Amino acid sequence: MVGAFPGAQVTKTRPAVVLSTEEYQRHRPDVVVGLITTQAPKPLAPTDCALRDWKQAGLRAASYFRLFPVTLSQREVRLIGRLSDSDWELVRVCFKAGFGGE
Repeated sequence: MVGAFPGAQVTKTRPAVVLSTEEYQRHRPDVVVGLITTQAPKPLAPTDCALRDWKQAGLRAASYFRLFPVTLSQREVRLIGRLSDSDWELVRVCFKAGFGGE
């Protein structure tokens, strides 16, 4: 998915991972997404992970997920690909590190 992320210095369109469920999105006009970046976080925090299958996901370069959640209008985002099951599991671990849960 691609959407415009508000940043500390600039808002720009970038790839993202959908964090909200289909159930959430059926009842709301928005979607909760997490940031994908090509900049390697230094140091890599428990809420960051390298995406191993980035080409398969439709990304243009080696990328990292960062738990920087943003709520965007569903109209503002478009699908570019899907994470592999193993990358999705890494994202879930990052999410749990930041927000807890099962």
